Amino acid sequence: MITKPHPFRGYLYIATATLFWGISASLGRAMFTGRVLHGPVLQPIDPLILAQSRTTISFFVLLPVLLVLRGRTLLMPKKDLSQVAILGVLGVAASNYLYYLAIQKTNVAIAIIIQYTAPAWVLLYLVARGRQRATLPRIAAVVLAIAGCALVIGLVGAGKFQVNTPGLIAAVLASFSFAFYNLGGHDILARHDRWKVLLYTLASAATFWIVVNPPWKIVAAHSTGGQWLFLFIFAITSVLLPFSLYFGGLQHLQPTNAIVTSCLEPVFSIIIAALMLREVVRPLQTVGILAVLAAIVLVQMPERGAREEAALVEPIE
Repeated sequence: MITKPHPFRGYLYIATATLFWGISASLGRAMFTGRVLHGPVLQPIDPLILAQSRTTISFFVLLPVLLVLRGRTLLMPKKDLSQVAILGVLGVAASNYLYYLAIQKTNVAIAIIIQYTAPAWVLLYLVARGRQRATLPRIAAVVLAIAGCALVIGLVGAGKFQVNTPGLIAAVLASFSFAFYNLGGHDILARHDRWKVLLYTLASAATFWIVVNPPWKIVAAHSTGGQWLFLFIFAITSVLLPFSLYFGGLQHLQPTNAIVTSCLEPVFSIIIAALMLREVVRPLQTVGILAVLAAIVLVQMPERGAREEAALVEPIE
């Protein structure tokens, strides 16, 4: 039975998904610093452990569910497995780790805004390959994104530039990894179900992390029961629930409308971080944030008179 589109329901699903991702960003930062507001929380967790557990737990929860619902239809041809494996490592694993490392070293606002410049990098690549036209709105979008980032990290304005360099590098690399996932995943998503692609990318990311950080090293860390409970809940609320909602939203909206609505993620992330963690956003940073959000919308807008294009970037947070 074909689902009749309900735009309002689609917007609601995607807005709720971005809210979950916004909460997750602040929870990650809280676990790195060990505090929320002035109250103690659990012992800090390393970004590597957070990224590894997030993908691994999500994979082992999602696998039995899809096996029951999809069965043998989950099988994927060998020729596509290598592509999905690369996406899992260089896309999901790399972007997750680098994003949360950036949150640990800088703050939520800088990490999320720089990562959300990914549509601009995707656009530059597509223009260079002749797959998109360098129209005036798209050029303006790239300029806006770069200018917005300069304001957010403090390169422009009063005061000395003091952003953490490793954190800034991690945020930029995360945006490149985010862009790579969406470029590399475009063809594979055209041939396979989204949930199947998600399952296999999570599987390859989990396998990669097992090699990088074997189980005996995790055991040697002596994590508490409370930390493991947090990691389980974090995996569900930052991956499985928001992805379910986001994919549900795509049933009711065009891809462009969906990705523009997902711009609520950095808004929610920054507001929640300000409320939970007392992260301060200066006026010039606010201007930069708005500039990046405007750039994302410009990048995603289809050309006048052209057919609807696929969204350049789909969230993997």
